[in-house]
Amino acid sequence: MNKRLMRSNDRVLAGVCAGIADYLGFDPTMVRIAYAFLTFFTCFSGIPFYIVLWIVMPEKRLLDY
Repeated sequence: MNKRLMRSNDRVLAGVCAGIADYLGFDPTMVRIAYAFLTFFTCFSGIPFYIVLWIVMPEKRLLDY
């Protein structure tokens, strides 16, 4: 099966962290917490990264399950 990195429908803001968690097989909550810590401790450089991923990652549609 072909895995694709896509934004998830299980979203808090845009589904980026949940999409990464789905792709890697992790719990979305743990990815969100890790993202928050990394963003905070890198002088908020994760915010532009998140916005870029929001734009670049395709959204998972209902037919893509």
